[in-house]
Amino acid sequence: MQSVVFDQFGEPATVLQVCDVPVPDPRPGQVRVRMLAAPVNPSDLMQIRGIYGMLPKLPATPGLEGVGVVESAGPGLLGKLLVGKRVCVPNSVTGSWAEFAVTSAKQAIPVPASLPVEQAAMFFVNPATAYIMTRRVLHVPPNEWLLQTAAGSALGKMVIRLGKRFGFKTINVVRRAEQVEELRSLGADAVIVDDGGDLRTKLLGHLGHAHGVRFAIDPVGGATGSSVIQCLAPGGRMLLYGTLSGQPLTFSPRDLLTAGASIEGFWLANWMAHQNLIGKLRLVRTVSKLIQQGLLTSDVGQSFPLAHIREAVSAAEQPNRAGKVLLRIADG
Repeated sequence: MQSVVFDQFGEPATVLQVCDVPVPDPRPGQVRVRMLAAPVNPSDLMQIRGIYGMLPKLPATPGLEGVGVVESAGPGLLGKLLVGKRVCVPNSVTGSWAEFAVTSAKQAIPVPASLPVEQAAMFFVNPATAYIMTRRVLHVPPNEWLLQTAAGSALGKMVIRLGKRFGFKTINVVRRAEQVEELRSLGADAVIVDDGGDLRTKLLGHLGHAHGVRFAIDPVGGATGSSVIQCLAPGGRMLLYGTLSGQPLTFSPRDLLTAGASIEGFWLANWMAHQNLIGKLRLVRTVSKLIQQGLLTSDVGQSFPLAHIREAVSAAEQPNRAGKVLLRIADG
């Protein structure tokens, strides 16, 4: 079978290659999935560069999510029940950028046939993260403000739409002025351009009071994430779910002590690992419904076959690209 492989960490367009490798056999508790499609996510590129929180043993096949059909299963009842079903493949043992992938039967998430392949391929990382952070972890109530950075990302746009659906208001931080009108058209209540100025002063201008926000999410870190900490209200909570800047947070402990605020890390794989099967199935139904309603859909940009992986990862890093880059692996 064909598989994308890298044997050293580095720039994706340089270290990735497509190789013929043996078809993997599922072990007990695992399933083998014939892959249909997989997105190129920032987390994939970070892993290839060796700067992600979870790094594979090299040589490795990248791809932290995708969609496919379960072709066979190792010993174990759950895997056998999944044979023939279309599943989302998060945190695959062998990586999803391949014609076949092996993953734990417990991690394979059945997805409805009514979901288009491209949306099913991107089911896990962005839609589930956006929903879980806002509705299951922070429980942002109606009429409350949520501050988010990287608001122009696919996940950021999902959060805006969730706010309109569930009644919470969003203050959205972006890097480029041209993103302002786009987010407002989606329903953003306020948009702030992060131009290196005083983020807190801009925030308070939108709020109309000096208390700050009770809820915030940040995938950037560095100077941007550090500024968000200064915007927290007394008792405020901030979720960190990424490190896009590659820089650490820098802040005074008094930013938390005085306000009694807190900073928490959120990693979707860890959260899912603590959910039972019934809870996971309920989550799948909810997220699937919200995707079908258009609230958690992902814009799809260019599509590439596996053989053109270097072109695909280069396209994924282009600024102002229209939608997520997708690997089309097989028809299904």
